[in-house]
Amino acid sequence: MIASILREPWEQALTHEWLVTDGLGGYASGTVVGPNTRRYHGLLVAPLAPPLGRHVLLAKLDEAVDVAGERYDLATNEFHDGTIHPRGYERLLSFRLVDGLPVWRYVAGPLTLEKRVWMERGWRTVYAGYTSHGETAARLLLTPLCAFRDFHRETIGSEDWHFQVEPLGSGSGVTVHAYPGATPYHLLIAPPAERRWSLEGSAGWWWQFLHRAERERGLDHLEDLYAIGTFACDLPPGATLIVAATVEDPRAAEARLTETRRRIEGAGGEDSSWTGESPDGQLVAQLCRAAHQFLVARAVPGEPPALDEDGRPAARTVIAGYHWFGDWGRDTMIALPGLALATGRFDEAKAILRAFSRYVSRGMLPNRFPDTGAPLSEGDYNTLDATLWYFHAVEAISQATGDGALVADLYPVLDEIVAWHVRGTRFGIGVDPADGLVRADNPQLTWMDAKVGDWVVTPRAGKPVEIAALWHHALWLMEHWAGTLQRADDAGRFGELRRRAAEGFRRFWNASAGYLYDVLDGPAGDDTSLRPNQIVAAALADCPLEPAQRRAVVDAVVRELWTPRGLRTLSPRDPRYCGRYEGDPRRRDGAYHQGTVWPWLLGPLVDAHLLVYGDRAAARRLVEPLRGHLLDEAGVGSISEIFDGDAPHAPRGCIAQAWSVAEVFRAWMRTEPGAAPGGA
Repeated sequence: MIASILREPWEQALTHEWLVTDGLGGYASGTVVGPNTRRYHGLLVAPLAPPLGRHVLLAKLDEAVDVAGERYDLATNEFHDGTIHPRGYERLLSFRLVDGLPVWRYVAGPLTLEKRVWMERGWRTVYAGYTSHGETAARLLLTPLCAFRDFHRETIGSEDWHFQVEPLGSGSGVTVHAYPGATPYHLLIAPPAERRWSLEGSAGWWWQFLHRAERERGLDHLEDLYAIGTFACDLPPGATLIVAATVEDPRAAEARLTETRRRIEGAGGEDSSWTGESPDGQLVAQLCRAAHQFLVARAVPGEPPALDEDGRPAARTVIAGYHWFGDWGRDTMIALPGLALATGRFDEAKAILRAFSRYVSRGMLPNRFPDTGAPLSEGDYNTLDATLWYFHAVEAISQATGDGALVADLYPVLDEIVAWHVRGTRFGIGVDPADGLVRADNPQLTWMDAKVGDWVVTPRAGKPVEIAALWHHALWLMEHWAGTLQRADDAGRFGELRRRAAEGFRRFWNASAGYLYDVLDGPAGDDTSLRPNQIVAAALADCPLEPAQRRAVVDAVVRELWTPRGLRTLSPRDPRYCGRYEGDPRRRDGAYHQGTVWPWLLGPLVDAHLLVYGDRAAARRLVEPLRGHLLDEAGVGSISEIFDGDAPHAPRGCIAQAWSVAEVFRAWMRTEPGAAPGGA
């Protein structure tokens, strides 16, 4: 897989990254060719307060092999002045994903060395396995480069700061103390049978590693790492050595190494879960694996820890994106249907919906899920759309499972949400009695929420089009659910609100332009910007659009906003259009929703296209170009957050984004032969 990396120029090769996750918010990640280019890269990035409190602990292992007295460096680092040392990437034979996990092969004289990295769900531990292939014995040399920092920061070393390293009593590894009071972590070694390891050399700081991606983002980009010495161990032909780094109880971690060794040795050298699969099968299989990475456990105050059928911590929230996002209300509700469909983890999806219901306040879901059981501040309830996407997610999960109890359980909360929107809640959010539409006074409450200082880049105060459509959809659902639950009075009340909202929605049609206004009744009047928000309206079968209007919306969006990577957030004909997402934070935030491409919008685009044309093959062509990105670009095996609006549409932002994966998967499955051609 992606052997093309080895033929690319150095600058381009560095843009390929890998990611594995632990189901708790932690992960391991780096570049395929070796150097850590982000502050977020690390071999063990552990959540000290799962799923957040993520800290870079083990930045990487520098690997070398000694064969008959000759040293072969396999590691690669880049330093502040552009020095690349060592240059182990020159010995890289191949990189591929096996069952979604990264596997490298290096040449070291007469032998090849295979490296694999993986994590177990529900276990804050990373494993790296090294297997020798060839007829020659070797000595494996591994130098742990250590840190202890919040993953948003960089480590600055000091001659007065020395990590403390203590041997574990079992002789299976060492414990690392970065400083007094820091959470200790453990490095465990499982050598080949009848071989012993040793920790050799001196400890000390290695200075000024370059994080070039942070430099490009206009942020601090130099880091110092502490080398605790070098683990050395003989590696006979065909043997495997496994290293584990963990913040868990080391005795429990040791007990897992035997099972882990059997797993990696049994995997073989050239196997691949894709053997014999069609290209479409490969894509679907990898999307499913990618989807699992975003469903993570979170403690819910007042409830015991939940376990799944395998006895592992069950998901209670969704990580919005790797590397730097936490769990967010809006992202969770948009992504959850696709993630559940991809993974089959519907019980956990229902638990997530119930968990979020506990934090509804004044008819609003939090934009940020709480870190503790403490009440959220006003600022955390700063989203208009997350709450309305909640209805959409409840509908999708209840339909997929046929579980009427989910709707019945959540009905009181959903009823409360509608009531608060009718009478008004935070930020001037409320129903305008003149037309039955939801309006908001704050300009920064929808998903287009970028802000730089006092500059709201995409102000959308008033009545945004997707909010109007989602509000109508929520009322349509509540009318139906009330009838199912034999609440006739409620059904009548919701039906009257829905009819008023439907009549008000007709105001969005911009006859002269041939598509929908983006916002009505804003401070500057009605907004005629051609943006993709209207495709959310066109994707909802109950939306009060005439058939010709729905078709016109789909055609306008495909004609001006569609790219091979998703939908632009603004028409290139608009003078405010920004075609490249790059530079310092101000420039990047200024482009975030002003032309930048978002792949998650392919989900509603496909829904709307199928409603209008009913042509699965044509709708599939809107999604098909992302295949190359998933399998051979950026975060290999996942889908990036955003892309440049201008060709060649370079990937930007997070290398793995929940709603990108979820909605592309859902769109792909909706365009499979035999899938229903109707709306979502």
